Amino acid sequence: MKTYLTTNNLIRYAVAYVFITSALMKLMSSELANHFLGLGLPYPQQMLKLVIFLEMVCGILILINKSVKNAVVPLIGIMVVALLLTKFPLLHTGFLPFAFQSRLDIVMLILLVYLYKHSPR
Repeated sequence: MKTYLTTNNLIRYAVAYVFITSALMKLMSSELANHFLGLGLPYPQQMLKLVIFLEMVCGILILINKSVKNAVVPLIGIMVVALLLTKFPLLHTGFLPFAFQSRLDIVMLILLVYLYKHSPR
């Protein structure tokens, strides 16, 4: 069986890598977990566990190309909330600091939307 390295596959691998790594870092790094817990979300411990679970499971589903369309939906939600809570407040310092700090979030959001539109049901 031949596997071709298509654009869709490369995008899937990159997106899966970012979210699986992010989940693992939230699990292993108390500094990153404490930053997340300090965002002012309701039920922060449960939200942290939910985000770790979703990033890991959805990242793995995207990696193995199973239910990709369904897997990107919660990740899009996570990215929108991340932008709203952690990046949009930077706009008061100017557009360039905001653009620099939010570059990964914006690229990931675009790639998730791409995967949603280009994945079969």
